[in-house]
Amino acid sequence: MFKSGFITIIGRPNVGKSTLLNSIMGEKLSIVSCKPQTTRNNIQTILTEKDFQLVFVDTPGIHKPKHKLGEYMVKIAQDSIKEVDLILFLTNPEEEIGRGDMYILEQLKEYDVPVFLVLNKIDENTQERVAMSLDNYSKAFSFSEIIPISALKGKNVDELKKLMVEYMPEGPKYYPEDMITDQQERFVVAETIREKALRLLSQEVPHGTAVEIISMKKNEKGTFHIDATILCEKDSHKGIIIGKNGAMLKKISTYARQDIEKFLGAKVNLKLWVKVKKEWRDSSSILKELGYK
Repeated sequence: MFKSGFITIIGRPNVGKSTLLNSIMGEKLSIVSCKPQTTRNNIQTILTEKDFQLVFVDTPGIHKPKHKLGEYMVKIAQDSIKEVDLILFLTNPEEEIGRGDMYILEQLKEYDVPVFLVLNKIDENTQERVAMSLDNYSKAFSFSEIIPISALKGKNVDELKKLMVEYMPEGPKYYPEDMITDQQERFVVAETIREKALRLLSQEVPHGTAVEIISMKKNEKGTFHIDATILCEKDSHKGIIIGKNGAMLKKISTYARQDIEKFLGAKVNLKLWVKVKKEWRDSSSILKELGYK
């Protein structure tokens, strides 16, 4: 019997959703950063093994939006709850359930879908704190399963995977078995560049940045030539992104190229530019151009 189904990962920003997905997949597909609201689009990743296929939808965190991009991100997260076979509610150990998590749990009560409580970062907390959190959450919501994990260390991730398969219905193989993501290569390349900017730039710059792929071509030798623009909202941010004598932009380019080469399995020639588009996060036309539809 072959089992298959769709799983969405729900949680506040920066609780480790992308890290968990990467741990399950064994591939670096969702960008990971210490800064919140890193994931902007719901990335579908596909795990296929002999007896099952799990299709994951990694969502932007549900949060109170401050601009049109934020509204888009929240809508994507809420839409991902619909028509899935399983919801992973991911959170971290806390002495009390915060308002953000309670808001998400109240929303989840409206859906007739199994929900797992996945308590992440147990390696960073005391056993007492973990136990207290598990008790509090189990009283607040009727979870189908409760699994404490460390996504970063891989602790209990295999057990979580087995439980997910148990809850999947009998079904077809939705995607070819060698396919691990339904996202276009250009999208993954853009997100990889943006991740490096998130990691390397100062606090005030990153969430005012986006990446636009201008050109992506493969030559006869199999080398990819990629031209991309990093968008920012202020002239002062442009200077920070470029850095003294272009040092920061070169650093972003170098780190991005290394990951892009791993993803594409080919040599990459990456050229980056920086352009100012003021208040692009509140521009419907620019958001549409960037794929936030």
